[in-house]
Amino acid sequence: MSIITITSDFGNTDYRVAAIKGNILSLNPQISIVDISHQIQAHNLLQASYIIRNAYHHFPKKTIHLISIDSLYHPDRRFLLFEIDGHYFLSADNGLLSITFPEIQASAVYEITINNRFDDEVQCVTRDIFVPVANHLINGGVPEVIGRKIKDPKELSLPKAYYAEAQNMILGEIIYIDHFGNAVANITKELFETHSAKNKDFVIKFRNLKVKKIYKNYTDCIKNYQDEPKYYGKQMALFNDVHYLEIAIYKGSFNNGARNLLGLDVGEKIYIEFSK
Repeated sequence: MSIITITSDFGNTDYRVAAIKGNILSLNPQISIVDISHQIQAHNLLQASYIIRNAYHHFPKKTIHLISIDSLYHPDRRFLLFEIDGHYFLSADNGLLSITFPEIQASAVYEITINNRFDDEVQCVTRDIFVPVANHLINGGVPEVIGRKIKDPKELSLPKAYYAEAQNMILGEIIYIDHFGNAVANITKELFETHSAKNKDFVIKFRNLKVKKIYKNYTDCIKNYQDEPKYYGKQMALFNDVHYLEIAIYKGSFNNGARNLLGLDVGEKIYIEFSK
């Protein structure tokens, strides 16, 4: 079965997502279409990178991922096909894939040239450029037919947590706010365990607040589940299912979670101080 995923900042109110799907199915009604997300904040590459990075590898190899984030058309702008980790990714040349896969090298990158002669007709890049390319690949076509190999796609820098030896602390920042208002930092479980193994105690600091414990699961903060309502609104830290440090509010929501109650948002600094 051929699979195409779509990730966009189009939202679900307008017609665009349905039009793209209809175009795909008109070319090949046997294709399986999966929505990764259409609720990316407009042009937000950092948010998109977190979602795509943690979703794509659950799909079979050779899956084609259409990415419509910051993808407005201009004749001078490049639109690219990436081969990464056995998957195909179609995206504008805006640096998104460089921060989505900072540690995975693309095996090949192609500038899409097959539709250049239709410049005046391109209104939606995903529908008018990406979908025909995806259909070409699904039908057994090779990437070389639709474009030329390049070695200079645009690259961006991903905010990266690091350990400061002089201060004996990890310095990071919030990179994502999830659907429940939880604040995800760029501090990985691996980085934390590397330095916590040689330090007895730690404290997590952000804004003017402190957390001294990291839970394994959201419900670990509850001593007796019969008393669960007592714990609504409890502040907590844990490593989420993709192993990033998360500051959460138990049973919180996007408008009533760590984002609002603790004043955390993307870019907010967060520290883990160790004491021996």
